[in-house]
Amino acid sequence: MTTATTQALLDVDRVTLRYKTPDAIITATDQVSFTVNAGDRFVLLGPSGCGKSTLLKAVGGYLMPEEGEIRIKGRRVERPGADRMMVFQEFDQLLPWKTVLENVMFPLLVARKMPRKEAQERARAYVEKVHLGKFADSYTHLLSGGMKQRVAIARGMCMEPDILLMDEPFAALDALTRRQMQDELLQLWDETRFTVMFVTHSIAEAIRIGNRILLLSPHPGEVKAEVSNVQAIGDDAAAAAGLEQEIHGLLFDQEGAHPA
Repeated sequence: MTTATTQALLDVDRVTLRYKTPDAIITATDQVSFTVNAGDRFVLLGPSGCGKSTLLKAVGGYLMPEEGEIRIKGRRVERPGADRMMVFQEFDQLLPWKTVLENVMFPLLVARKMPRKEAQERARAYVEKVHLGKFADSYTHLLSGGMKQRVAIARGMCMEPDILLMDEPFAALDALTRRQMQDELLQLWDETRFTVMFVTHSIAEAIRIGNRILLLSPHPGEVKAEVSNVQAIGDDAAAAAGLEQEIHGLLFDQEGAHPA
């Protein structure tokens, strides 16, 4: 766990999240603490139902903790803001009546961050970064799943947020497209070194995407461990397989559950 919290971009401090159902109050996470530093590829990893997506939404400002506090650059998170942009796994996050370019520039116009011409120029630059320049004037309902996710990533990054929040963004894609999107995300990170917080229940994907991985226990989500310096593995398949086995042991040593 990082101790230099004064230098952290994001500080999640003993956060407990709960939500109501018709029959009960469910605890999603219990006293979760961690920090994310600028430029991190920080992965929340755990089985389905461990509260990782709920935690991501709380960082986004869409849920308020029952206990604890979430801070961005020392400021308490109390609502959604342009400093945190979210990318979901669902393809319906895009506006089908708008083109690729219009979708990417839309948040800039809503937030009134800049004049329309400047917003269009920035949006076009990010459309190019995700290799969709030839499709800038295409409507998103005509695109493949992987292309739609590129649009969603470009839209999030176009706002140049402090942190990009990604909730299992590639889970609905086929295996080949999912691998390609992972490669493209890493390439984009190499170019711009943005900060990303990425949710997944796939150990292999966590190792491939993250430089730091926070392991959450099955429901309710509690911090089990953090794995750092993951990027040192590189393309060493044997090392990656060994780390995958190690993480599996840390996550599922007693529960007997298996990742999807």
